[in-house]
This record gives sequence, structure tokens and C-alpha cells, in this order.
Amino acid sequence: MAQRQEGAHQGLKWEFPGGKLEFGETPEQCLVREIQEELNIEIKIDQLFQVVSHVYGERQVVLICYRCSYLSGALDAKECHNFCWVEKKDLMNYDLAPADIPVAQNLLKK
Repeated sequence: MAQRQEGAHQGLKWEFPGGKLEFGETPEQCLVREIQEELNIEIKIDQLFQVVSHVYGERQVVLICYRCSYLSGALDAKECHNFCWVEKKDLMNYDLAPADIPVAQNLLKK
């Protein structure tokens, strides 16, 4: 889990890391890039897990969530306030961003 920067939208909430698509990028390419930028690790996309649409007032986000595998690198909070590995049974103990709650709930069912 990654904790959002203090001054960011949903600041200090915990989320599944990822980010915004850049022009011409696939969702999978975006996730690999964002994880490298935010956490300094390399991942491999395994499979699509869930898609979530959530409205925050005037802002709508669509989360395209994947199951991934760790490949290499040393975790470093480069673009987030904090990070941690979380066992799925403990997910709901974190102050999750609202868009991430359905993903956590779905993981608990699997």
C-alpha cells in the first residue's frame, strides 16, 4: 500500500499504488512506469483484477487494478508519503481512499 502525499487530493489516505495514464500509454505500461516512479521497484503485470469508477465531488477516477508480481528493486517512497506491504486480512485497518475500498473488499473475498 502507498500513502498519498499530505497536500495531495485524498492526502495521507492509503491506496493501491498506480497513477494517471500518459498520452499513448496502455494501462499496463502506465502501472509499470508509475510503480517504478513512486516506489522504485520493477513489477510484472499478471492479470486484470478489477475496474472501479468513483466520483469525488467534481472529479471522477477509474481504477484499473491488476494482480502483479515483484521482479526487482529496493522499495523507496519516492513519490508517496509512506508505503508498506499489507496482508489482505489487514487491508481494512488502513484509512483507505474511498475508490480503493471496493478493491480491498474484493481482495478479502478471494
